[in-house]
Amino acid sequence: MTPAEILSLIKEKGIEMVDFRIIDVPGRQHHVTIPAVEVDVDMLTNGVAFDGSSIQGFRGIEESDMVMLPDLDTVYVDAFTSVPTLDLVCDVHEPSGKRYNRDPRHIAQRAERYLTESGMATQAFFGPELEFFVFDDVQFSTDQHGAFYRVDSEEANWNTGKDEGPNLGYKVKVKGGYFPVQPTDSQHDIRTEMVQELMKAGIRVERHHHEVASAGQAEINFRFNTLTKVADHVMLYKYIVRNVARRYGKVATFMPKPIFGDNGSGMHTHQSLFKDGTPLFYEEGAYGNMSKMALNYIGGILTHASAILAFATPSTNSFKRLVPGYEAPVNLVFSKGNRSAAVRVPIAAVNPKSARIEFRTPDGTANPYLAFAAMLMAGLDGIRKGIDPTKHGFGPVDKNIYELSAGEKAEIQSVPGSLNETLAALEKDHAFLLEGGVFDEDFIKTWIDFKRSTEVQPLSLRPHPYEYQMYFDL
Repeated sequence: MTPAEILSLIKEKGIEMVDFRIIDVPGRQHHVTIPAVEVDVDMLTNGVAFDGSSIQGFRGIEESDMVMLPDLDTVYVDAFTSVPTLDLVCDVHEPSGKRYNRDPRHIAQRAERYLTESGMATQAFFGPELEFFVFDDVQFSTDQHGAFYRVDSEEANWNTGKDEGPNLGYKVKVKGGYFPVQPTDSQHDIRTEMVQELMKAGIRVERHHHEVASAGQAEINFRFNTLTKVADHVMLYKYIVRNVARRYGKVATFMPKPIFGDNGSGMHTHQSLFKDGTPLFYEEGAYGNMSKMALNYIGGILTHASAILAFATPSTNSFKRLVPGYEAPVNLVFSKGNRSAAVRVPIAAVNPKSARIEFRTPDGTANPYLAFAAMLMAGLDGIRKGIDPTKHGFGPVDKNIYELSAGEKAEIQSVPGSLNETLAALEKDHAFLLEGGVFDEDFIKTWIDFKRSTEVQPLSLRPHPYEYQMYFDL
């Protein structure tokens, strides 16, 4: 859209406020709201100033002046404000007008530019499947002399004996949430309203359903798109899901493992490449109908997986999900139709245009711009170097990996066991991310230092409640 078209839309919709939004390095949105009467062509063309020193991962206080410049194609009429409000996603610039190298959206755009400049393909399509929980109550606290968390859901299996005046039963059993009808599925209407709001926002939704875990686990799948656009959709999806849940007096979280002893939430990410409209991942009759390019792409993903996960599973909680026994894709192998592998090749109802690979390890704490860019760069590195996943010991493994013998399992590589381990892997293996100037050394170092200083180290210093059970009487 043009600035004139935005101003016309503001008038047509009776918009009173315009929200300018940016995404910080960890992946949270921030906004500045400006009365619509103050928004003009100059503001839409030259952007809005803000303090970069107050944004995690951005600038120091001595160089804090920055500019957010709206991408006019991201316009969204907000469904959750009390007055008519128009939202615009912004790119971050330095005062000189230069794009800011730590802006996650810019990194995603650089990855797409590198793809076309490489000549390997012209478009990379991504289709993330986000899972989340909708709780009725969340409480947590941590200070010098205590720590706790407690979550609750009216449909949780632990509430079968609760006096709810009356308790109507139909709770979801542990690992029994895929996918019973109402009344066991108590959140059907909530998810349907989320879908309606996503569709009003221009996001094509394919399906929604209850997920495996008890306590309100859900999944809503939306249609694939190109890298930066689909990352924009992930951010809008999270915004809509959280705010619809709030309408119902509930709370949604994309935390990978918010409850113990049941399935966690992932962000399985489907990926494919096209060149001038021609799909590049399909070869009829080959393994999983995958072309050599697709297999090389898989080889790149699995070769660099430990480093990719620093962006794709970037929380300490991520590694509470990545343990065997809960459908967690911890095994660095590929397979057709096998959900216990890190990379699955979908084979049901697949044609040349829908041929794709699915990287199952990522989760919703990822900054989508960084995670998708890292996956693309790893896959392209595999194509560039002709990495054969079979020759590198990555399969295919068309068996239930959890039922293999100890000897067979010993031959299969696994994902890192902690956030600190994947950050160490990124330190050693990130040259593939630097190709074409997509990521740079400054950003990689900033990310590693940020994660260690604000997440890994603070958690390691604090006693855990379960340590009292294990050690208090020793």
